[in-house]
Amino acid sequence: MFNKKKHMDEGLLVCIYYGPNGERLIRRGSKIAKMFGCPLYILTVDSKPFDELDAEKSIYITKWKKLAKELEADDFILKSNEQRPVYKVIAETAREKRATQIIIGQTVQSRWEQITKESIVNLLLREIPFVDLHIISVARYLRDPDSNYEKGVRAYLMTDGENFRLVFKHSKVIVYEGIFFKEYGTDFNNGIFK
Repeated sequence: MFNKKKHMDEGLLVCIYYGPNGERLIRRGSKIAKMFGCPLYILTVDSKPFDELDAEKSIYITKWKKLAKELEADDFILKSNEQRPVYKVIAETAREKRATQIIIGQTVQSRWEQITKESIVNLLLREIPFVDLHIISVARYLRDPDSNYEKGVRAYLMTDGENFRLVFKHSKVIVYEGIFFKEYGTDFNNGIFK
């Protein structure tokens, strides 16, 4: 690790969290860093101390460190036992490493989450407005891999009197846009809309 790069005025920070998308984000970050000829930093944040992480999380970290070395990342940063909000830790790390580009994975929020929680994207843009934020969609899969739902597809809700109707083509009368996860084993459009 710690390779000299051509363009030290740029720096790329990839932010990952446990799950199948971490590797994809690291690889995407590596490609972008190579295009810019700039340093690549990889960050993961956990509220638990490193020695209290479960086996699955430890396996992810080991895989990511190996991938970081293989892709010649400049630093792999694990912030464990972290009690601050994640966006604050990302912003602090971006400042320390002088990152001008940040890659994060953006999951789909339910309508309720959109109303009650502010998006990490908005929080980061307010905290560190000097960076370019790359948001890689990780929305097409539900959080529970053992669920009874198919892979998500783009869908829309439109009003039908006092009810909503699910449609799969965009039109001017669309009220909500989201991802629809259809239940396995049904011919009807039963499922979850997020």
